[in-house]
Amino acid sequence: MIGARPEMNAEDWLSAYAERLGTDPPTPAELASLLALAGEAAHASERVAAPVACWMAAKAGVRPADALALARQMGEGDER
Repeated sequence: MIGARPEMNAEDWLSAYAERLGTDPPTPAELASLLALAGEAAHASERVAAPVACWMAAKAGVRPADALALARQMGEGDER
């Protein structure tokens, strides 16, 4: 493609984005939890819930693993 940028893998893109945000990129464990959280949200409702659930967890200051645990509890019927 004319004018196309070279493809970046997710790790490189997230690292560059984190730098622009002035923060650290997710660790491998955090990334795995975020992806699992996105999957829980998307499969429990609509796909649009996936990125928004991750954003909400970050906005609330909840660690990705804890956010995932909360999402899994919702899937078990605990909808506090």
